[in-house]
Amino acid sequence: MSEFGAVSLVPPLLAIALAIVTRRPILSLFLGIWSGGVIATGSLGIGRTFEWITESIGDVFHANILVFTLLLGSGVALIWRLGGALAVRDWATSRLETQRNTGLTTWVLGMLMFFDDYANTAIVGSTMREISDQMRISREKLSYIVDSTAAPVATIGLSSWVAFQLSMIDEGYESLVENRDGVAAGDAPGAFETFVGSIPFNTYALLAILMVGIIVLTRRDYGEMLTAEHRSWQTGKVTRDDAQPLQEVEKDLGAPIEKRPMLRTFFAPIVVLITVTLAGAFQTGYGAWVDEQAEAGAPTTLEGAIDDEGLLQVLVDVVGAGDFAAALVWGSFAMVATAILIGLYYDLFDLGNSVETVLDGFNIMLTAVTVLVLAWAISAVAEDLGTGEYVAAAAEGVVSPAVLPIVVLLVAAFVAFTMGSSWATMGIVTPIAITVAYDLTGTFELMPVVVGAVFSGAIFGDHTSPISDTSVLSSTFTGADLIDHIRTQLYYAATVLVVVLLCYALYGFFGVPWFVFLPLGAVLLVALVYALSELDARRRGVDPKASSLEEQATGDAGTDLERTE
Repeated sequence: MSEFGAVSLVPPLLAIALAIVTRRPILSLFLGIWSGGVIATGSLGIGRTFEWITESIGDVFHANILVFTLLLGSGVALIWRLGGALAVRDWATSRLETQRNTGLTTWVLGMLMFFDDYANTAIVGSTMREISDQMRISREKLSYIVDSTAAPVATIGLSSWVAFQLSMIDEGYESLVENRDGVAAGDAPGAFETFVGSIPFNTYALLAILMVGIIVLTRRDYGEMLTAEHRSWQTGKVTRDDAQPLQEVEKDLGAPIEKRPMLRTFFAPIVVLITVTLAGAFQTGYGAWVDEQAEAGAPTTLEGAIDDEGLLQVLVDVVGAGDFAAALVWGSFAMVATAILIGLYYDLFDLGNSVETVLDGFNIMLTAVTVLVLAWAISAVAEDLGTGEYVAAAAEGVVSPAVLPIVVLLVAAFVAFTMGSSWATMGIVTPIAITVAYDLTGTFELMPVVVGAVFSGAIFGDHTSPISDTSVLSSTFTGADLIDHIRTQLYYAATVLVVVLLCYALYGFFGVPWFVFLPLGAVLLVALVYALSELDARRRGVDPKASSLEEQATGDAGTDLERTE
């Protein structure tokens, strides 16, 4: 239990409340961190406040992510300056003629970029921003689609997330062996076996991905997203008038070079980014994997390991052991270099202009980088004050097996909401949940269920927290206001959570298996979207589909949009 008790909740909750009320995330985060310094030191806490901030920058993983973000900003700036975004807009306008097609393309791209949530938000957000603006999709809607196909996809795909999750499961089992009499190392199931079994119970991730598809296909909205979509469709304003987007490429970089817009200018740097990142992750992972195999006396060749463990397990082990943060830096640097070479080869700019554009790219990311650093710092505050441990310990020992998945889900959601980090939440809650599940049942039967509940809660909390790094990056690369993104996404995330809670209740109290409750959850999601959109639209006196006239306008949508811009 945290020595600070319930007071440890003050810094993150204060930062979140201030961010939502004032719509000023930087000031709110700093005040949250400062309040943590006051609590920790019993004085003004200025010194401790800046220690947390500088420690967040000094962390190697975070430093790599900052470099990656800055370089990616330069890559986006170069692509914009060279006319790559203009070429994509011209190409896509003739093919993605409706909001539905544009949304579907964004959704599919989000699912295809499964290997890393940071790269996912950057690539999909940057790729689809121009065409979604052309189709009058609000930046809030685009940011929602990007955010809800980043972490949810990464948590079940072949990614660094899966490797981390496997390590947390393994840590939980090791804790059981060390602290519970009668539990031997050979008694626990394998971490990979537990992870695979947990996928159906990672119900929030699965249904969040599905929810995006439902919203895109039906084009129905409710809550603040309905307001945003009506504003965007009727006025062409993809952000509200007083919004503060974390990135505004058009305003910061000026007009693109229109001399020779080419699709290769856009796609070649992105392909290089993906290729180099994946190759880097595999290279670093293979070396680490060989060392681990040698220490364990296991086969150190891929062929031998595949024969012993299976292809999927080996791929997860190798890629998971890789240094994804470093690989992202290599990939983003290669992206920048590729864009510069294209510009020089086609005589679109000279070396001096390319360097200026790189620096301009750094500049457009400064706000996002500042928010990221402060978000990491307040997560460090919560960690030092024991916020996560306090919440987890408060729920420990007061539940029954039937309600355990629901309690674990809600605890993980609250921890992630207050810490702004899915990974930190998984690290805190997974071992505790495994221990509690074993103590309640005396078996390992519930392990996949509680592990899936931890992952579900962590991602939900991440989606609804304005201090989440993935929320920051989703807003950044779609050009949305961070707080507007959180406020609009909250309605959809909460809808999914309600369905997940029902699914867990069906499983816990009635023994309904996952292959029954998942389809039921999907049907219920569709019904809720239709019902809530109708009710909210009727209350407001508007249509539940902002683009309800799109069918009549489809033939000349592009002309109409150009006329209004």
